[in-house]
Amino acid sequence: MMHFYRTDDLPINKWRNGGGETREIVSFPPETSSFDWRASIATLANNGDFSVFPGVDRVITLVAGDSVELHSPLSSMQLLELNQPFCFAGEQPIFARLTGGQSLDVNIMTRRDRCCATVVVSGRAQQSDCGVCWVIAGQWCVGEQTLSRGEGCWWHVSGEVITPLTADALLLFAAINRAL
Repeated sequence: MMHFYRTDDLPINKWRNGGGETREIVSFPPETSSFDWRASIATLANNGDFSVFPGVDRVITLVAGDSVELHSPLSSMQLLELNQPFCFAGEQPIFARLTGGQSLDVNIMTRRDRCCATVVVSGRAQQSDCGVCWVIAGQWCVGEQTLSRGEGCWWHVSGEVITPLTADALLLFAAINRAL
């Protein structure tokens, strides 16, 4: 079963550090205190630390705004650039420094002992048994539903194909698989 959403309709949760806000797409399984996987859309409004999530792998993809510098005492500075998924361990301390104004990212989190995520930004048809997507540009078709920028869907057992409808179509697609 496909679950459709619009970013503007998702509830907003402010960050404790005041650096931004999050709109949760899904925390799976629903209504449990410990997710297997989670997808959200975050607005980075100020410089600050990312929350630490031990045992969780994260993939963050900037989908709007200026690049963001990610600093960690464990590695050299990484530049988060538009539509380029960046993977890191949730227990890694990360400090984000904005290079310009506010930016928007899609954050995929998987509990490492249960799941893993493969995140791509593509203009081609996509399919997986479990996952989430967010439309960056153009229009996409899922069954009889048409999706535009800022819209998306998530599913747990589906395998339905998500197909581009326009030449400018660009999609963030996260396939979620069980950990090996």
